[in-house]
Amino acid sequence: VRIQSTSGTTGRRVVAFYTQHDIDLWEDCCARAITAAGGTRKDVCQVAYGYGLFTGGPGLNGGSHKVGCLTLPMSSGNTDRQIQFMMDLNASIICCTPSYAAYIGETLKEKGYKPEDIPLKAGIFGAEPWTEEMRRGIEKTLGIKAYDIYGLTETTGPGVAFECSEQTGMHINEDHFYAEIIDPDTGEVLPEGSKGELVFTSLDKEAFPLLRYRTRDICVLTREKCSCGRTFIKMAKPMGRSDDMLIIRGVNVFPSQIETVLLQQGYPANYQIIVDRVNNSDTFEVLVEMVPEKFTDSLADITKAEKALVEALKSMLGIAAKVKLVAPKTITRSEGKAVRIIDKRKI
Repeated sequence: VRIQSTSGTTGRRVVAFYTQHDIDLWEDCCARAITAAGGTRKDVCQVAYGYGLFTGGPGLNGGSHKVGCLTLPMSSGNTDRQIQFMMDLNASIICCTPSYAAYIGETLKEKGYKPEDIPLKAGIFGAEPWTEEMRRGIEKTLGIKAYDIYGLTETTGPGVAFECSEQTGMHINEDHFYAEIIDPDTGEVLPEGSKGELVFTSLDKEAFPLLRYRTRDICVLTREKCSCGRTFIKMAKPMGRSDDMLIIRGVNVFPSQIETVLLQQGYPANYQIIVDRVNNSDTFEVLVEMVPEKFTDSLADITKAEKALVEALKSMLGIAAKVKLVAPKTITRSEGKAVRIIDKRKI
């Protein structure tokens, strides 16, 4: 009865399918995340994840309904309107990416609001990596407790795992997803407490069920007793990836997607991706070598070519990147595997 989608490794989208049964279970999982964050039917839940094909907005929206919260389906962006609704309707829980939460916090501070003036009590943040330092900063600025949430479009979306009041890892909804940790090189199943690649099997999904799906996320599983009383196994915050995927502003970006665009536009596969985090927001720049026959010192021509690449990349990736054309043979060559990614974020 529904599809959701994410971008694929070569621009062909990964499309996930849902029966009504699947949507009901997905919303239950998201409702558990909201409940673990202290949410009840008396709360006002502001969903500031993107809606549409992206799973963030629809998942938490449905979870909020299941809990019985008054739901504000804000989607992402338009920060002034976000703040107006938050203050006017006394939003007590906000769901969005951590970088957007940090930006909302900064904007509220600029407008003269103190943490005690903000009605929020909790936030549920996911879809991109974030540090403990970033968590503490968000909690201090907004006067809330910040909870992590985990999921993949391929398995349903957010709500595969969620954080409780202990904030020491996320409980996996084991009645719906069977989790394993494997050696990413050999595929060998590793014992509890070992660091390796997280693998999920869908136990009761009707449409698009997956068996032993490799997430490429590196983490640890543990069954140590949790003070919250939940007995579901816990996964640590992912510590990295076993592939070359980047998560930028909540969007999955593969170098192969960028390579596809460059080749289609007549550029060589000599490029570099530079990602950083400035004021809690990801920056995304792509350096691209011009081919000798296209090389020019005309600023107008370079600017025009850069704009064309910006549009082509945005169409492929779904997010904007800054493009900088550089002279031929400017990007350092490697005798081994090419260094395509420079990620300066401390995550």
